[in-house]
Amino acid sequence: MSAGDGIEPFEGDDLQYSPTRLAGWLQEVNRPERVEPEHLTRAELAQLSPRELLIHNDGREVWHANIGPIHTPQLITLHEDLAEIVESNRHDGDKTKPAALVDAYPGLGKSTAVRAYGRRLYRKQVTLRGETTPAGDRRVPVIYIALSGNTQIRGLNASICRFYGLPVTGDADTLAERGSKSNAVRMANQLKYLSNVFPVTLIYVGVGVQQRGILREGFAREETLLAQFGRRTTPLTLRPFEVESEEGRLEWRTLLKTIERQLVLAEKSPGMLAEELSDYLYARSTGHFASLMSLINRGCLRAIRRGHERLDEDLMNQVKNDAAAEGARQELEAAIKAGLLTTRPASRPPLQTRSA
Repeated sequence: MSAGDGIEPFEGDDLQYSPTRLAGWLQEVNRPERVEPEHLTRAELAQLSPRELLIHNDGREVWHANIGPIHTPQLITLHEDLAEIVESNRHDGDKTKPAALVDAYPGLGKSTAVRAYGRRLYRKQVTLRGETTPAGDRRVPVIYIALSGNTQIRGLNASICRFYGLPVTGDADTLAERGSKSNAVRMANQLKYLSNVFPVTLIYVGVGVQQRGILREGFAREETLLAQFGRRTTPLTLRPFEVESEEGRLEWRTLLKTIERQLVLAEKSPGMLAEELSDYLYARSTGHFASLMSLINRGCLRAIRRGHERLDEDLMNQVKNDAAAEGARQELEAAIKAGLLTTRPASRPPLQTRSA
């Protein structure tokens, strides 16, 4: 179909870009906040034409898939710690700037949280210093690259070149290469070189990095080189949500209330997540943010396409989730049913109806 058919083209609100390329990173940094779709009642949905309903539902699907980042206590603490490290690095060029390492379990939103901080810092620097340098070049105060666990020095340098759109020469890392202690030393030396030569603060994001001994001191030559890396790197983390403490239960409830307010479903009601599905969602996500958001996003999609327009256990039981979350589900569900575990705070504030 085309405009010549009397139908206005509709592309949707999807934003397909790669933040590991400058053009994509600029799109992420500069894009305006998404506009929340209009909340319609069932009667109002019924009044839409078939195409109007398709467009409205398409907007809701994109909205639910991109909720966040949510300013949880974990994210706020991480951003404060990153700001303390990065924004205190006002050293002259002859001094190395200390780095930060965000090391946490998978599925906690590490990369999303760090990119959100990078986006905020980028905007702050451009607002302060302008979009161009005194030489007339584009100012790029923050870059983002993604590396595999087996990346070697050539791959690191190539990723930086690809971000800027510069030519990349030489062969890429071979699949046969695997990380080893000597490779870790070479990589640590290369990162040290980058931080020495360029006036930058490096923020690393990974899983189980500290367990590999990269930040530990030792007496062997290789361990000494890694210890230098450790002396210049501050480890940070993101913790999963826990419900063993009253503070943890209150945090979980606040998270669900925050997410609930952003859902665009005709039959949504106060407490749909924070009251009715609190235990259920914890058991199915094991307190991991990524697992929770995938579950809710898919649940909303199913609720919209089925005309159900709300989330409840019957509908959510039909939604599949990641293997790790599903693997731990039965144990948590058994503990909750036995009264050994609860997500409900002892004293929880009353729910408030969302104003129109």
